[in-house]
Amino acid sequence: MILQTSIGNYKWVENWIKIPNSPSSSSNGRTHGIAVLQNGNVVIFHQADPAVLIYSSSGQLLNSWGTFPGAHGLTVVVESGVEFLWLVDETTKEVVKTTIDGDVLMRLNQPPNPLYKTGAYVPTWLAVAEERFGGNGDLWLADGYGCSLVHRFDTSGNYLDSLNGETGAGRFNCPHGVAIDTRRSELEFYIADRGNARFQVFAPDGSYLRTFGEGFLNSPDVSVVASKYLIVPELTAGITILDETNKLVASLGFNQKAPTFEGWPNERRWIAEGKFNSPHSAAADSQGNIYVVEWITGGRVTKLERC
Repeated sequence: MILQTSIGNYKWVENWIKIPNSPSSSSNGRTHGIAVLQNGNVVIFHQADPAVLIYSSSGQLLNSWGTFPGAHGLTVVVESGVEFLWLVDETTKEVVKTTIDGDVLMRLNQPPNPLYKTGAYVPTWLAVAEERFGGNGDLWLADGYGCSLVHRFDTSGNYLDSLNGETGAGRFNCPHGVAIDTRRSELEFYIADRGNARFQVFAPDGSYLRTFGEGFLNSPDVSVVASKYLIVPELTAGITILDETNKLVASLGFNQKAPTFEGWPNERRWIAEGKFNSPHSAAADSQGNIYVVEWITGGRVTKLERC
């Protein structure tokens, strides 16, 4: 199946890789994070044991490791030419920096925000103000499923402050994902304010810059830079692509009726080639191919092959 858009065509590759079969993969196995490494290998973070799966660009499983029952946010960072992973577990509340092979190098503790005296802490995603993009190394951690906050730490993991959206467009409602926009000369943080169907944009010092997406986004999970475009996986349910000014240019595989189906998102009888069910994250490689993982029991990984 070919998806035709104004920015090019994509071949839909259903079940691009085979996820290892295990009891935890069958009972949960939700595919929540995905990223492409500099060598073209693809990393998947899913709720099964092992949680981190590394595939070649041709779909061959190369390595697997890690126990993260609530595997959620996955971010790749580069320091002095070396790649590392930041992994966020929504169940254990672990936020760890690791090597590509799984050695743990750093952990972030729950921030001492007063809201946690009574409210839940459920971290979902992390982004780094990387030095290669002109940043200072600060760490931005989204608590999307708890108190709807975004916390800032310094490069050593010391807590600095928190954002709740009130200095911007309004109180966050599930700030699910946070990422940096590397398309601009000045580093900016994009917070996917999913419950409010928009992005709020902040400067590295935490000051509010602007909002976009209101009126055409419905459930943005996170943002992914692909050349001059921004890829936005939307939970209900498709991939939105924006131009360098963050205007809508393409929609891929949308099925906004999906949440109305009995048993959504985990009932697989509704799965159909060419239609997404519950996109949770995405990644792009140097050839312009897009990889999408979905929030569904057993996982679903689709490749949109540029053609």
